[in-house]
Amino acid sequence: MEFRHLKYFVVLADELHFGRAAKRLAISQPPLSLNIQQLEASLGATLFERNSKSVKLTPAGVAFREIAFRLLAEAEEGKERVRQIAKGAGSRVRIGIVGSMLFRGLPERLSAFQKAHPRVDIVLSEGNSSEQVDSLIRGQIDLGFVHTARIPRELSRTLYASEPFVCCLPSYHPAAEGEAVDLSMLSAEPLIMFSRGASPDYYQRILALCEEQGLQPTVRHEVRHWLSVVSLVSKGMGIALVPSALADAGIGGVRFLSIGASRYRSEVYAVWDERQMPAVLPTLIEALKKD
Repeated sequence: MEFRHLKYFVVLADELHFGRAAKRLAISQPPLSLNIQQLEASLGATLFERNSKSVKLTPAGVAFREIAFRLLAEAEEGKERVRQIAKGAGSRVRIGIVGSMLFRGLPERLSAFQKAHPRVDIVLSEGNSSEQVDSLIRGQIDLGFVHTARIPRELSRTLYASEPFVCCLPSYHPAAEGEAVDLSMLSAEPLIMFSRGASPDYYQRILALCEEQGLQPTVRHEVRHWLSVVSLVSKGMGIALVPSALADAGIGGVRFLSIGASRYRSEVYAVWDERQMPAVLPTLIEALKKD
């Protein structure tokens, strides 16, 4: 029994006339008769009494009419449900973020996406790059934003943001009066670093940047969050090299100064596992990448 058989049956049961039923179905009478015969054969029951003058439902046909209507309605409901899921309706997307994503436009873009897709539930959780990669592999999040391009081969990634590093100084520092700073002049200052354990790639990138710019740093403090780095600078605990997005963090007592041109940049990658992802995720990723 196929859904085509059900459709032909309910139309014929409604019309009780092969000619009119065939016209409604936009087919000729022979295919209609054949499909009804196939349906009756699959059920092992006669559904219609027909002769040259009339067509009537048998008792089995009357009973099957209600069943056929219900099956067709459930099939249509299932098709609509699948279409809605493909569009993201009723989906739940779990997103991992590093703290600095709050200043890279992500909240605003997520808010805009939710307005366009009100039935998509977005759940945020914070974690460093390695924690997010582990969570993706374990299926605990659907999308992560990490500071490294080195991810397991089973995961997919795309560059989300690339921005320069800037020098973060206490606002009272003599070098903070200008718009730019020569890092080679700050080698005597203690350097506050993003933790090596939290992001080895970031740690090595900043050290390479220091070497490129002629800064010979003394790493004094290591913390796990960029806001903690900036906060320590504001307390006079040292200087730092941070992504330029941190200038929007709203922490007082600090200045952000540009440095010389560099090939080292702060990069964030969107990472996901195509083997286990909500249907709406590709749409979400494309929306988040748009300026």
